[in-house]
Amino acid sequence: MRLLHTSDWHLGRTLHGVNLHEAQTAVLERICELVEDPPDGIPVDAVLVPGDVYDRGVPPVESVQLFEWTLSRLSAVTTVVVTSGNHDSAIRLGYGAGLFRDSIRMVTDLGQLDLPLLLEGGDGVRAAVYGIPYLDPDHARVALAGGGAPLPRSHQAVVGAACDRIRADLADRPGVRSVVLAHAFVAGAEPSDSERSIMVGGVDRVAGTAFHGVDYAALGHLHGPQAPESAGDSVVRYSGSPLRYSFSEQDQQKVVLLVDLDAAGPARVTPVEVAQPRAMATLRGRLDDLLDSPAFTGVEDAWVRVTVTDRVRPDSLMDRLKSRFPHALQVFHEPEGAIDRGRSGTTVVSERDPRELGSDFIAYVTKTEASSSEVDVFEAGFEAAVRAQHRAEAQEVG
Repeated sequence: MRLLHTSDWHLGRTLHGVNLHEAQTAVLERICELVEDPPDGIPVDAVLVPGDVYDRGVPPVESVQLFEWTLSRLSAVTTVVVTSGNHDSAIRLGYGAGLFRDSIRMVTDLGQLDLPLLLEGGDGVRAAVYGIPYLDPDHARVALAGGGAPLPRSHQAVVGAACDRIRADLADRPGVRSVVLAHAFVAGAEPSDSERSIMVGGVDRVAGTAFHGVDYAALGHLHGPQAPESAGDSVVRYSGSPLRYSFSEQDQQKVVLLVDLDAAGPARVTPVEVAQPRAMATLRGRLDDLLDSPAFTGVEDAWVRVTVTDRVRPDSLMDRLKSRFPHALQVFHEPEGAIDRGRSGTTVVSERDPRELGSDFIAYVTKTEASSSEVDVFEAGFEAAVRAQHRAEAQEVG
């Protein structure tokens, strides 16, 4: 059985104010081509998309249309399984799921997580594919408690409970391979600057052992392709995002993962590169050198982040840089010999750790270092606001 694992499309996202719709269309076109015409001729039995289809709960119309176009192309030649991520509105993403054809499975309701899609590959291998939508601990700890006391308020508790339900269902399916889609931060993996924090109670990670007994866990949430903490006999992978969404990802090779499951033995994973519509680069130097040096010829059409080191800030800095680098997105002035105070303010506020954000905010307002108790209060307020936003979205749709 051949599967294709991709995640974190973040349709509707911008990059420092630049609309990425055209770039996202290009990488999704590449994914569709890989499925329609596999490089080694082996057909893809299912495409797995574990969350963050959209970048926000109410995506732009053009992003909804792009998702529809992509689903239509993929489902014409294979089965597509999609779960919701922490950026998605689960209710909106899952709208119409009961009306879709058999080749499209949308899993956005946690009540469906132990109801698998049963697949049979062209080689006769059978697999049960389970989708775990993003589990907000404040809601899922009650919903997954089975009528008993709420589970502990942590990602580990709710993801572990979801996997327990899946293993219970698998126990009645001898000889069937198992695949789980999950949107979570698994220990041992490395984040980038472009993921939104999902920290609850100061903890955001899940142990890889939560997926033990599963043949392949297709993960979403982190944007770099990687294998997180070992889960024993399970193969656990992040495909990463198919497009670069921050300068921290500029050196990442973006891929999708081809996953082969035989009747027995571990899953075999092969990364396939997704060509990027535009390169990324970070440049540093005096303005005259940046504008004239042949060393920068290869990145003139890239999205660039530039640090200018002239002792005095040059006039019309951005305009002059854009004369050579028309896609410059960030420009900093750090005079040679100056003390490096970091680049505060360059990370999108909604993507920062709430404790870090609260500490910075309190220090800015009070001019003194924030105490632990003050940060605790800020974090509690932050999480309450996130829960209120989720409830408001649900009521709006309902």
